[in-house]
Amino acid sequence: MAKPLEVDVYGHKLALKPTGNEEYVQELAMYVDGQMQTVARGLTKPAPAKIAILAAMNIADQMFQQERRLREGEAEIERRAEGLLECIGSHLGTDGSG
Repeated sequence: MAKPLEVDVYGHKLALKPTGNEEYVQELAMYVDGQMQTVARGLTKPAPAKIAILAAMNIADQMFQQERRLREGEAEIERRAEGLLECIGSHLGTDGSG
């Protein structure tokens, strides 16, 4: 049985079951800790639960924004590919209808 992986997030030691790349898990813990530290700096009375919720909201916002940019990028690639196919079709003398 593998020993637990210990991480520190906002002063709390957490023992996690190792699920693969320990460096990746440490990186995640450092990221969450950084988000919590950033949120705490903006509060006058930083309650840990409030800090954790606000940090989670920030992380969720980052994820949603990244997913939106990914979808927009995929749509742009599709639009450009269709334009290239039309251009190639017109140069080959086909209308692209098969």
